[in-house]
Amino acid sequence: MTLNDLATRLELKAFTTGVRLDRPVAGGYASDLLSDVIGRARKDDLWLTMQVHPNIVAVAVLKDLAGIVLVNGREPAPETVEQAAKEGVAVLGSRLGTFELAGRLHGLGVKGS
Repeated sequence: MTLNDLATRLELKAFTTGVRLDRPVAGGYASDLLSDVIGRARKDDLWLTMQVHPNIVAVAVLKDLAGIVLVNGREPAPETVEQAAKEGVAVLGSRLGTFELAGRLHGLGVKGS
């Protein structure tokens, strides 16, 4: 399944323009602690978080994540969007909370790390 497939099925909002959404998603990881994501997330995971600052982009690049989904209707800081566009990291958003969104992703076949 790709980022685009998930964005369509889950009504995710794309915050980054010009970033390809055809990247495959191999799994998912949910955490708001950057150190936890660095230590446990895997390449091509979709990361669910409520963090909106530019450091999330650095973590996504470091771990080669498929993308980032901001939960609870949160919107990224402008500098986060700018950095994500430079790095080619998809930042998406959902009105759903982490628990609900993770459950829906799991129902679509996205498994946790």
